[in-house]
Amino acid sequence: MQKIAIKTSHKSEMIEITDTVKEAVIKSGIKDGICVVYTPHTTTSVILFENVDPNLQRDYLAHMSRLVPKSDRYAHGENADAHLKSALCGSSVTVPLEDVKLQLGQWQGIFFCEFDGPREREVYIKVINGA
Repeated sequence: MQKIAIKTSHKSEMIEITDTVKEAVIKSGIKDGICVVYTPHTTTSVILFENVDPNLQRDYLAHMSRLVPKSDRYAHGENADAHLKSALCGSSVTVPLEDVKLQLGQWQGIFFCEFDGPREREVYIKVINGA
């Protein structure tokens, strides 16, 4: 398993990590199987998302803020919204791997989502042999 460090810069942001995941796949030496990308933090997510138009990322974050607004009415306290957003989005993605190539759709990328930054974070990448 490989660990990557991510330093976020904003309260909420999306960071594309597709190229970093591709490098981890190559380093693993595994040709066919699956790649799991996981975040161990309860206020972050890893998702598959469109990677061409950055306006869509802004739309996504704005929608998440409307769906789960920051509020003082949550029992948990000041960052409850970040925990709820993370739970809605999920902590991992699994992508099939064939011939050392992630089988992503034409416009898909792997994104790390921060909902309680800025912070220093980690993402785990595990490539599993499918042969």
